[in-house]
Amino acid sequence: MLQLRDHLGPATGTREFNRKRILLAIMIKADTQAGLARRTLLSQGTVSNTVRELELEGLVQGEKGAPSRGSGRGTRVRLLPAKGVAVGVHLGFNHATVVARRVDRDHGDISVQREEGGANRGLPEVMPVVRQMIEAAVADTGLGRDDVVSLGLAVPRMVDPRSGTFTSPVLPPWTEGDAPAQELGRWLGVRAVQDNDANLGALAEQTYATDSDFETVVYIKASTGIGAGLIIGNNLIRGHRGIAGEIGHLTLEPDGTVCRCGGRGCLETVIGADFLVRQVRQALTGNAVDVPNSLASLIDRAHAGDAVCLRVVQDAGRTLGLALSQLCNLLNPDLIVLGGQLAAARDLVLRPCRESLERCALRGAVDPSSGFELKLSSLRQLTEAQGALVLGLRAHERNDEAQGAAA
Repeated sequence: MLQLRDHLGPATGTREFNRKRILLAIMIKADTQAGLARRTLLSQGTVSNTVRELELEGLVQGEKGAPSRGSGRGTRVRLLPAKGVAVGVHLGFNHATVVARRVDRDHGDISVQREEGGANRGLPEVMPVVRQMIEAAVADTGLGRDDVVSLGLAVPRMVDPRSGTFTSPVLPPWTEGDAPAQELGRWLGVRAVQDNDANLGALAEQTYATDSDFETVVYIKASTGIGAGLIIGNNLIRGHRGIAGEIGHLTLEPDGTVCRCGGRGCLETVIGADFLVRQVRQALTGNAVDVPNSLASLIDRAHAGDAVCLRVVQDAGRTLGLALSQLCNLLNPDLIVLGGQLAAARDLVLRPCRESLERCALRGAVDPSSGFELKLSSLRQLTEAQGALVLGLRAHERNDEAQGAAA
């Protein structure tokens, strides 16, 4: 069986670089030649010739064994059986999720580990747990740690795209000097990379959950914090210091609650999980009934018809829609996907969000008849971890680009 680590070393020259780029794209998702050309930004001719070479080398084949060169651009190209595991980790505030996938398998064929308690516990306590989760997820694939070829990490904070480190000022739950991706990479013996979890949610949605060629995709992660991942023209928009998409720190109430970022009245202080739970607990003060202690329990009560919880969730949807209307007027996206814990409220949050969007945004920006779509994430609680898995594989390609620039 092929050992994929042998094929992911540094590439020299345009031909080798293109070959590696296409191989990585197939590892991320089996796809048609047309799809590979769109995702790699290479010409159809380059993709066709490279796929033919990879097929002759015994690395890839057309779907169900049909020769990819004979079946045309509509046949999916996939890896032949090979030894290689890609790992994605989402280290959230209050939970940790690990996904592991053999890269010769479909993107939905993954092993999953999930634990309560995340970065808020502090790195010394949570990292041993994450390592155990990675080992368990990789073992479930039938391969071992030595077969891991990549690791990506999704974190709920701003990450500088130039250095891969937390953008200053480093905000809680992180502290100056924290480097979770580097720590995991040294332990596994691979180059590990990290990015903001909303960014990676957008990457996962565009890669695995959309069938159309959307020009601009926005992913909203609404949980303890509120973030937006932005993809425009197949490119993840991070901004100069990785601060692009920090919608949670838009000021909605200039005289409102002080945010952990040092601002006042940020969107995160209005519809973040902690604020929503606090609203409900204050409204139910003095009642004999149990009160929710998490966003998940609050949403469960809203689905059950609890008047206070229902009102809080619906108001959160309206407020989110107001913030998104400003984003729509600025970026005019084709697609907005709502993820994170708040998305578990489904129509209870989506309907008022849509109503607020239609009321506050320019009509042409949010008109469904023009192709605009607002929907819930189909990847659900695995979205950010799946995006991290894609990021880890893409890092092999970016490493070649960096070496080429240095040369």
